[in-house]
Amino acid sequence: MATAGAAGIEMAHDSYSDAYIREILQTVKVVAMVGASANWNRPSYFAMKYMQEKGYRVIPVNPKEAAAGTVILGEPAVATLDDIDVPVDMVDCFRNSDAIPPIADDAIRIGAKVLWLQLGVRNDAAAAKAEAAGLKVVMNRCPKIEYGRLSGEIGWFGVNTGVISSRRKRVV
Repeated sequence: MATAGAAGIEMAHDSYSDAYIREILQTVKVVAMVGASANWNRPSYFAMKYMQEKGYRVIPVNPKEAAAGTVILGEPAVATLDDIDVPVDMVDCFRNSDAIPPIADDAIRIGAKVLWLQLGVRNDAAAAKAEAAGLKVVMNRCPKIEYGRLSGEIGWFGVNTGVISSRRKRVV
């Protein structure tokens, strides 16, 4: 489905250009990660660690972790986006699709520039509202994966290089 983007341009959320994703990843510096986990084997933990290693400041947003006073990868967890005391460039959501509308409202209110919904997460109504407020929106993508893909880093690990294959060797 397509929605009108920040400049009134129709945005197809089933397909993003590399230039669109690259521009976001190059301009964002501070990421609020909603649904971040202190559990080292959760996808949000891996994504947070990777993004920090690439120079982003990633602030974990998780009410349970904040109530416990948890520090995740050197950043104290906060309960809500409103608890962040620095300007946020991107809100990265590790929550299910039904939880996105209030997060989009919060992202708009705090002045974020990007609302990014993780793999498997899509909410067209929230995306349209965020875009109408001037935010860029990405749905059903992971910034960690997109960063690796666009930087060529994924290829270094054997993906799509032909070095690693699931094909069995033919016995002659």
